Amino acid sequence: MSASVQRKTNETDISIQLQLLQPHQFHEQKIEISTGIGFLDHMIHALAKHSKWSLNLVCKGDLHIDDHHTTEDTALALGTCFKEALFQLAPQLKGIQRFGYSYAPLDEALARAVVDISGRPSCHTTLGLKREMIGALSTEMIPHFFESFATNSGLTLHVDVLKGDNDHHRSEAAFKATALALRQAIQMTGGSDVPSTKGTLTA
Repeated sequence: MSASVQRKTNETDISIQLQLLQPHQFHEQKIEISTGIGFLDHMIHALAKHSKWSLNLVCKGDLHIDDHHTTEDTALALGTCFKEALFQLAPQLKGIQRFGYSYAPLDEALARAVVDISGRPSCHTTLGLKREMIGALSTEMIPHFFESFATNSGLTLHVDVLKGDNDHHRSEAAFKATALALRQAIQMTGGSDVPSTKGTLTA
């Protein structure tokens, strides 16, 4: 199922088209990302690749100021688009797995991500990044990206990097683990009920 989002403010102009691919569509995956921040593009590409999304994302932001608005607004818009696509796949979130978790290594780095499509946004990250910048992306914006994405997706998200010496590897492992956890959480169980004892994940 697919969704699209247009988000324009005085700080950013964002266009996103996202499709949640089903197994028989995996070979059709297409990813094009342009935010003006190379490392952010790389991380979002990893997120889309391993979540099995087709994604076209363009952000034109006020990078003459800094990377904050572009990173934050991209994550917010992507979270909105993911949520809309998910509700196309599973109206009222009936029949989804709901929970997902994964570990992802990248050489010496190892990350763990745990997802609950709960409707209650909450994000907790421990990434242990030491550098101030990776390319043109401030490392302080990486946990903020996860937080912004979780907020507009309606996710509870825990991301922990358990080990690793290289901040590029630590960051990329975190995005890959999140992607794999998301992919698991949106799988259909074959049931028709909402996976919640209160009967809803939207209130």
